[in-house]
Amino acid sequence: MLVRRTEPPASAAVTITVDGRDVRARKGESVAAAVLAAGIVPTRLAPVSGAPRAPYCLMGSCYECLMTVDDRANVQACMTPVKDGMRVRTHASRPSLRHG
Repeated sequence: MLVRRTEPPASAAVTITVDGRDVRARKGESVAAAVLAAGIVPTRLAPVSGAPRAPYCLMGSCYECLMTVDDRANVQACMTPVKDGMRVRTHASRPSLRHG
């Protein structure tokens, strides 16, 4: 698990919302890093087996970090810098096949 050595000072911090929870992040860091530092894992479930998954390479190669960011689905969170007020949804729940 990713652990921050120090919390970001107020001048270098932004707040994002992850699955309805406010998360303090450092300006310039990726959404994936902020989510991992907040201890939010797993971030998605494998589509077939349902196995828990989380960001892995943090450089855009593995696609394990896909999340919904500001209503855009399947965004590579490791390649997306945080912005104050950003809304993030992990894919850590199995989608329902029910309609309505």
